[in-house]
Amino acid sequence: MPLPKALDGKLGLPVIASPLFIISNPDLVIAQCCAGIVGSFPALNARPQEDLGKWIVRIKQGIADFEAAHPGKKAAPFAVNQIVHQSNSRVDADMEVCIEHKVPIIITSLRSPASLVDKVHGYGGIVLHDVTNVRHARKAIEAGVDGLILVCAGAGGHAGVLSPFALVNEIRSFYGGTLALSGSITNGSGIFAAQAMGCDLAYIGTRFIATREANASDEYKSMVVESSAADIVYTPYFTGVPGNYLKPSIARNGLDPDNLPSADPSKMNFDNRHNKPKSWKEIWGAGQGVGNIGAVEPAATVIGRMKEEYEEARQRMSALAA
Repeated sequence: MPLPKALDGKLGLPVIASPLFIISNPDLVIAQCCAGIVGSFPALNARPQEDLGKWIVRIKQGIADFEAAHPGKKAAPFAVNQIVHQSNSRVDADMEVCIEHKVPIIITSLRSPASLVDKVHGYGGIVLHDVTNVRHARKAIEAGVDGLILVCAGAGGHAGVLSPFALVNEIRSFYGGTLALSGSITNGSGIFAAQAMGCDLAYIGTRFIATREANASDEYKSMVVESSAADIVYTPYFTGVPGNYLKPSIARNGLDPDNLPSADPSKMNFDNRHNKPKSWKEIWGAGQGVGNIGAVEPAATVIGRMKEEYEEARQRMSALAA
């Protein structure tokens, strides 16, 4: 499907790096953009709130420096994630900063982005919205978003439960706009598969936890490398909304990952997310694709290999078609 103008012809690989709580920082975003994919970070990662503008300026400067040092090469655009949730008291102030700096892509999640879409379109930006089911997709489309991010089973963080084969086909039956697919995509063949299914882009998060630039502890990165899909547990216990987490990080905090109680989604609170350390600092999120991650590497190395794998997958499919 045709990509929005903000993305069309501006990517070296059809990928958006998903915004990772605490982990995504300017260094990682710059590395991702300069390697040809959309880099992103949650606005809430910039703390205190006054640092958000500084982060955006730093990212813009890093991209400009890269392009100046590599004539003829263009970096991909970047995105800022806005959590549209009633407990996030920063969202209005953060949006003012994004509007001031004309952030090219806003990724919205958890609630309808209706209140933000016109503001972003007003300066020429685009809005992509996370959805886990058809009902949320229809609401986002009604709000006027420029594309949907389908968060399917196996994705890290607050993932859905639907197979991508189910969700992509249902949404494509009524929506012809831009789709990005999330859920255990860690390599170039997975990116190509997302397009073969009818999506335009892959949305990749967990693979970038185990990168040199990521703001994750060495222990966290090592746990990602050492884990497999069997080490992922899906539970609402830590935030009230179901998400995927690394079992070893749960067990080391004295909890039984196979017998966790439920939780009330109304208790999710983004203003006080650091007051419950088990939710954000000590319990580590990851998707089921961890079993495909074998080392901690620079983001550019990871993306470069994905480009090679993507081309190999394309050639294999061309040979089969012939």
